[in-house]
Amino acid sequence: MSKPGDSDKAREEQTQAPLIEHLIELRSRLIKAVVVIVVIFLALYAFANDLYTFVADPLMAMLPPGSQMIATEVASPFLAPFKLTLVVAVFLAIPFVLHQAWAFIAPGLYDNEKALAIPILVSSVALFYAGAAFAYYVVFPLLFEFFTQTGPANVAVMTDINQYLNFVLKLFFAFGVAFEIPIATFLLILSGATTVESLSQKRPYIILGCFVIGMLLTPPDVISQSLLAIPMYLLYEVGLLFGRLVRRRRQAAEDATD
Repeated sequence: MSKPGDSDKAREEQTQAPLIEHLIELRSRLIKAVVVIVVIFLALYAFANDLYTFVADPLMAMLPPGSQMIATEVASPFLAPFKLTLVVAVFLAIPFVLHQAWAFIAPGLYDNEKALAIPILVSSVALFYAGAAFAYYVVFPLLFEFFTQTGPANVAVMTDINQYLNFVLKLFFAFGVAFEIPIATFLLILSGATTVESLSQKRPYIILGCFVIGMLLTPPDVISQSLLAIPMYLLYEVGLLFGRLVRRRRQAAEDATD
């Protein structure tokens, strides 16, 4: 004869079992992501100095002939390329990491949510990469040309390799995140948290917010602040455009069902 507490204990064990299974799966996904990052890092480490040279090219192209970067710390010649290689490994592994995250959460989503989530994930990765590419090919040449030509004539520009790396990584991250604005705007409209009309009326505040964010995420100069703020606002308008398209499709679908 079973005791009254036996059934409660059985129900508790049944509840804990799925949780443990989810935690085990999550650990497995995290381990796979870390392993991929480590493998990419090991494959790239032999080219660590070449990667640093590539990242430093926008600045070196603006320096006078014969100029070079310097290392003010003993370990900087090793640590700066090492750090850059690790960041590049994470950067390249983002699609796989997001795939692991998607494989973990997808079973709990409805079919319509899956159909929407996949394009959002793909476009988010593409926009982040586009933001980093925009920073390297557009922002860096303009920024470094301004910095190297505005100093006094008798001052030689010799940038520390570690300080330069921190500077460009901050800009890479800032522009990568800024290019996610269309996705954020689209999701706000799609979820019903706001409307296209409401966001359109707040344009003056959005413009001000873009410049404030640009001021916080970039070095303290007007050039880099503007180079981040202006694309952020344009991308905001892109998000509004997609929001309008989705609203029209929804209205057309509702009219067809009526």
